[in-house]
Amino acid sequence: MVDLAGMTILITGGGSGIGRASARLFSAMGADLILAGRRLEALEESLPSARHVALDHSRDEEVRAFARTCPELDGLFLNAGQLETGSVDGTPVEAFDRMIAGNLRGPWLMAHHLSPRLKDGASVVLTGSNIAIRALADSAAYSVAKAGVHMLARVLAQEWGPRGIRCNAIAPGPVPTDMLRARFDSPAALDDGLEALKAVNPLHRLGTERDIASMAAYLLSPDNNWTTGTIIPIDGGATAVF
Repeated sequence: MVDLAGMTILITGGGSGIGRASARLFSAMGADLILAGRRLEALEESLPSARHVALDHSRDEEVRAFARTCPELDGLFLNAGQLETGSVDGTPVEAFDRMIAGNLRGPWLMAHHLSPRLKDGASVVLTGSNIAIRALADSAAYSVAKAGVHMLARVLAQEWGPRGIRCNAIAPGPVPTDMLRARFDSPAALDDGLEALKAVNPLHRLGTERDIASMAAYLLSPDNNWTTGTIIPIDGGATAVF
């Protein structure tokens, strides 16, 4: 098992889904965790033993204030995100702005303000999406924002390389989190939609939160000491056969 013992790791979006699963997995691997997100109660439910920080990562003043009290970090998992569907033609500008704020501005601000808190040799992982690699109908603003996350990871790998800091993005395929389930407007549509999503990858199954958390754990660990600037799809092979 990957060993995260003695590492202090911050997870954004730690109150649900992949962030919650990651918090519990990383803790079992020995990490000391800081969980950040908008809902304090949800963070506390994820992992009572962690430090909990209620903040909106897209608000500069909140991230700036947190950075002043943040301890030095061995790892940073910039996982928080939001999903709204729609085409370019059909998405209101306000929804586009929310997708950029929740999915790209947030990780940018966290990286900007927490850079001084990262130890030399630290590791950073950003959550992108496989539909920022392969276009999917009706997810335009989200996909564009996540494509920006992928490039942000590469830029940070270059900028932080002299400090020995590794930075990678993971690009998950569909995982039946609350965020994905909210795309469907009825139980029947949910069942049909999830079955259709299974069919697009060679393994013919959806991902699990643990699948994604396990890859993030490896990338954050000392076992990963020469991988940086990469975008790693975790999607059952969907990107490979697209």
